[in-house]
Amino acid sequence: MVEVLSEPTGRGSYSGALLEVENLQVEFHTRQGVAKAVNGVTYSVNPGETLAVLGESGSGKSVTAQTIMGILDMPPGKITGGEIRFRGVDILKLSEEQRRRIRGEGISMVFQDALSALNPVFPVGWQIAEMFRIHRGASRSDAKKKAVELMDRVRIPGAKDRVNDFPHQFSGGMRQRIMIAMAIALDPEILIADEPTTALDVTVQAQIMGLLADLQRDSNMGLILITHDLGVVADVADKIAVMYGGRIVETAPVHDLYANPAHPYTRGLLESIPRVDLKGQELYAIKGMPPNLLEMPSGCAFHPRCPYRREDCATAIPPLYPISGNRGSACHYWREVVDGSR
Repeated sequence: MVEVLSEPTGRGSYSGALLEVENLQVEFHTRQGVAKAVNGVTYSVNPGETLAVLGESGSGKSVTAQTIMGILDMPPGKITGGEIRFRGVDILKLSEEQRRRIRGEGISMVFQDALSALNPVFPVGWQIAEMFRIHRGASRSDAKKKAVELMDRVRIPGAKDRVNDFPHQFSGGMRQRIMIAMAIALDPEILIADEPTTALDVTVQAQIMGLLADLQRDSNMGLILITHDLGVVADVADKIAVMYGGRIVETAPVHDLYANPAHPYTRGLLESIPRVDLKGQELYAIKGMPPNLLEMPSGCAFHPRCPYRREDCATAIPPLYPISGNRGSACHYWREVVDGSR
């Protein structure tokens, strides 16, 4: 198994789910205590499939992604359980050298803040070309040509003339395109996009999402889209995993979730989206604040904010109850949520 992964991956040679995260658990050990940032997360991604991972800041979305990529700071982070299987192999058991061979070619990532992620003292073309110099042993001239081709592929105007420009000379949308070019340089089978449209205006958001969709269609890669914006994923995701307090609280095909959410938190997120037919009315907001990971509530982590809560919600942690149609909800009273009754 390990020997197979030591070579560049071949598309179409694996029939199962490309990526499977099973019961992943990650903690952060701090002076104030132990924060359980990821607590039993399970999901999978198939070739050509888009999984959207939704949730408020601090829900564990990005920590899960960093753990998959093998870039989690340890310490203070610590993986305490679970498996991450790429092409059926648990990559948590591989050596760092074996993980490095997967990183970029098998699984790649677009980071949240392009300006912070890009090195300000090197031209963008040099940073893209580095992927080919390190992973493919390309010469500087060949790597630079590849960088120009990638900049063209992600639709940066005048790529040949701008390959020697620095990050600060590009707009936010163009910097995000450069980050995408770096992420797809080695044709990964799984691309993780962590808040790829944060701080971009609506028009540029649509362009970036359209670009990701086109790249996915061309290469049949699996896409994990991490976001807190339900509006971003409606047209691009195949299925959604909603996270809260380090756990997945609902999973569903995208249209089923939008049509009829099965968890109070998901319903609250949907109801908080501004609607043109409710002009002039007060916007809905989920009451309270996300939980402190150092002092998690007993029972269901969402119960202090939940309009459906009962006495047992404060004592019994709900499992992810299976619902028909490949759906799941971590709510004791998911039937009431689906019916819309309180």
